[in-house]
Amino acid sequence: MAKDLSQYIRKGLKLEQFMKQMTKNQEAFRDGYEKFAWPSDDDREFYDSLKFRDDLRCLILAADWCGDVVRNVPVVFKLMEAAEIETEVLIMEEHLEVMDQFLTMGGRSIPVVIFVDTGGYVLGQWGPRPAHVQEPMVRFKQNNPDRSAADYEDNLKQTREEIKKRYGEGTGYQALIVTEIRELLSSF
Repeated sequence: MAKDLSQYIRKGLKLEQFMKQMTKNQEAFRDGYEKFAWPSDDDREFYDSLKFRDDLRCLILAADWCGDVVRNVPVVFKLMEAAEIETEVLIMEEHLEVMDQFLTMGGRSIPVVIFVDTGGYVLGQWGPRPAHVQEPMVRFKQNNPDRSAADYEDNLKQTREEIKKRYGEGTGYQALIVTEIRELLSSF
């Protein structure tokens, strides 16, 4: 059954509203937004070509305390601006009923970028990280099902370190987001 998020359209925060209400990571978020660069002219042209798609909306489940939100959501905003797709942020803690429909491996991981049609029906989703960056967490969850295991926290710490390495220094990882969201948008 298709998920219906029609009641959440026009209930979220626009980019500037989200940035203004941030109590954490505001500078890093703005920095990621301002440093965005298109990986290729072809990518830019693809997103520009979506300006005629008035049937799409984008809802982003996010919170300012999350490092993945700070890294990834500025890129999503840049892409949606180029495509002229109406985009809003739903603060996770204020919309747990939505969050719980978009769990990642059973957990509340953000951001979740949700594309809906004008009627609010979910067409697709992306997040919380580019697939290459997410791989260590997928492996961790598969190999560490018991949260009470003696080595659980150590393994989680190592996994988070590997995720940081995969993000790398700078903004190179942003190209992964551009590509993955392009592939998703091309599917509907």
